[in-house]
Amino acid sequence: MEIQSKLLGNQEINPETIINFPRGLPGFEDQTRFKLFHQEGSEIVYWLQSVDNEDLTFSVAHPAHFNINYNFTVTDPEEDLLQVAPGDELVILILLHKDNEQENGKHTIKGSIKSPILINANKRIGMQKILVAIEQSITLTEKVSEIDVSEA
Repeated sequence: MEIQSKLLGNQEINPETIINFPRGLPGFEDQTRFKLFHQEGSEIVYWLQSVDNEDLTFSVAHPAHFNINYNFTVTDPEEDLLQVAPGDELVILILLHKDNEQENGKHTIKGSIKSPILINANKRIGMQKILVAIEQSITLTEKVSEIDVSEA
């Protein structure tokens, strides 16, 4: 199957790798099918491309790359939506965005930590979980990598 992407160009994909978001994503409820691509040359950034809208691509990353460790409960309705079964792997991703402010002449990347994306990797079903009341716990570690954002 071939899909179009303004960012990635034409892509040939296996339909079995499509991730279904039954409720879409907040603000994009009508977009329910996405494909996850790894950004070439980056160990951190992935692209979540809408299968049906070539203009809609999100930058996402594993929160561990930013020393973010989530500890929250997936509710019964969320488990039902994701069709979670024993042994299924849930992947957590955060949406990234480029900050308009520049630090040392470079844009900084920020993540939407209060609204992680959950994906049942076994069944390829996803959702965005909105965390309303969170308690933050900070652990300081040495910075070992950073993302370099260049204008493309």
